[in-house]
This record gives sequence, structure tokens and C-alpha cells, in this order.
Amino acid sequence: MLELTIRFYEELNDFLPRDRRKREFRVELRQPSSVKDLIESLGVPHVEVDLILVDGRSVGFDHLIEGGERISVYPVFESIDITEVQHLRPRPLRKPRFVLDVHLGWLARRLRLLGFDCLYEREADDRRLAELSSRQDRILLTRDRGLLKRKQVTRGYCVRSTDPAEQIPELMDRLELRRWVRPFGRCPVCNGELDEVPAEQVAGEVPPESYRHFDRFWRCRDCQQVYWKGSHVEEIEEWLEGL
Repeated sequence: MLELTIRFYEELNDFLPRDRRKREFRVELRQPSSVKDLIESLGVPHVEVDLILVDGRSVGFDHLIEGGERISVYPVFESIDITEVQHLRPRPLRKPRFVLDVHLGWLARRLRLLGFDCLYEREADDRRLAELSSRQDRILLTRDRGLLKRKQVTRGYCVRSTDPAEQIPELMDRLELRRWVRPFGRCPVCNGELDEVPAEQVAGEVPPESYRHFDRFWRCRDCQQVYWKGSHVEEIEEWLEGL
């Protein structure tokens, strides 16, 4: 048997049992293994990792573990300069875009209300989600750790909270999304971009009472749905204030 010691830092501990969090622990291997396989065998998806030190040296995911090493595994750094060491995740997207698994429909709709480009397909299987994430450079959002361990996935995040009301604040903090928020820029139903249109263009498409009381309307470029700032918008704006 090969023995080594390993420690995970900060939010990577979310994936570990309590007795292994925020401390070094010993691991036994039957044979040499890549550090990526080792990390994922312990429950941590590789897309959550940005730096691995083996005996103080920065290594890539394909580094071979042979026993006796001391390993430190870190998530994305925000305040520490690690420019000179080997980053394991791709450079941040210039503008974040997402693809969400089938269990996160509420989250997809809310992210669209905030102006984020979010793909959501009710019938998409794991293979389809991984392919969309890779081909379109989208961050894959899921609560399925196994999905994030797919080699094809290079950008992803495991949503920790099971409470929908807590998921948006979690993403705002973990992925630093606040500066990208553009409320009411996308259709919450189909993800298409919204364009403001003259009121006369939507006459007959909007309930008469709403047409009389509102003078600004928006149309989705893709599904052609028409929107206006009805009473429900006040509730959404209060929710936005809370963020």
C-alpha cells in the first residue's frame, strides 16, 4: 500500500466528511494514481480546484502520486497572488454564461431575471450537459458531483444549498457575479434577449387594461413573448435589493 497525507482548503471542505475537514489526513493507495483521480476519489470535483501543491511544488492534474507525498489542494484564489504557479482551471470567462442541470430550473429562471445567459433543457442528460459546457464555454451548475468529475467539463460549480432562496446569494458570493447583474435583460422562459419596442407594435398582444396603464414594453428576440413592468416587478425588485 502507498501512503500520503493530504489537506483541502476553504470551500473544498464542503465535499469532505466532517472528520476530514480543515485538517491533514492520511490516504492509502493500492497503486500509483494521478492527483486528479486521487482528489476526485475523495469526493472533490476537479473543476472546483485551482492549485495543487505536492511537497510544496505546484503540479498539474496528471501528476503521478507514488506515495509518501504531502499534498495541499486549494480552490480559486481571490486575494492571494499565485501568478507564478500552475493554475488548473481555465482563465475566467470574460462574461459568465451558464448551463444548468434538470434539477435547477428555478435557479435558471432567476439567473435569467438577473440578465445571465443560461441554457436549461428539461431533457438534457449528463452527456449533453457536459458537451454544452465544453463546446460553448459555459459554467456547468449542478448538485451532482459525478457530473462535475467528467473529464470534458473544465468549468463548473457544485451548488451547495438545497434551498432555492439561498442559491442565488451563494452564486453571487462564490462566483463574484454582482458586477455582471443586468436585471430584466433576458426572457426568463427561453433565455432570449429582450428589446424595448414601441407600444403600438404590441397592440392586440397585451391585455387591454395593461396596455392602457403601461407605456413601455419589451419583446423577446427568440420566443416573441411581450413583457411590461406589472405589479410582479415590484416584488422582483425588492428581491434584487435584498441581494
